[in-house]
Amino acid sequence: MKARRQAVILELIDREPLHSQELLRRRLKPRGFTATQATISRDIKELGLVKRAGDGAYQRSGAEAANPETALTALERAAGEFVRAVDRVQQLVIVRTGPGQAQTLAFALDRAHLPDVVGTIGGDDTILVIARAARAAAALVRQLKDYSSS
Repeated sequence: MKARRQAVILELIDREPLHSQELLRRRLKPRGFTATQATISRDIKELGLVKRAGDGAYQRSGAEAANPETALTALERAAGEFVRAVDRVQQLVIVRTGPGQAQTLAFALDRAHLPDVVGTIGGDDTILVIARAARAAAALVRQLKDYSSS
């Protein structure tokens, strides 16, 4: 039963954007699965599902954006929603978000494959972005501030 339910969950998230466990629970019911929030939460963890940066819908872990434009749009949306402050020291950029939002934004930054970004480290409400040079870091700060003010 569990394996069938999890297979249906994967089918559902591949077919439509599902943003909450409650919506997922409601989509499972017509398919013959009555599940509690706790069961769905365990399924999400076991399946390794993550929230998509662009719209917050569940997706399979490691699912790549369809193309660079889509990834950049997802970054723009995530930055607009999550960035609270951006600061820079040499080629290091510190991005502050609300609690629990740093991982989602770091994921969007990584998926955007910005040429001057070496990598990110995301905590709970802070992201360390390492740029290739101080000038690239300054440009990234401007870009993130532009996204967050739109």
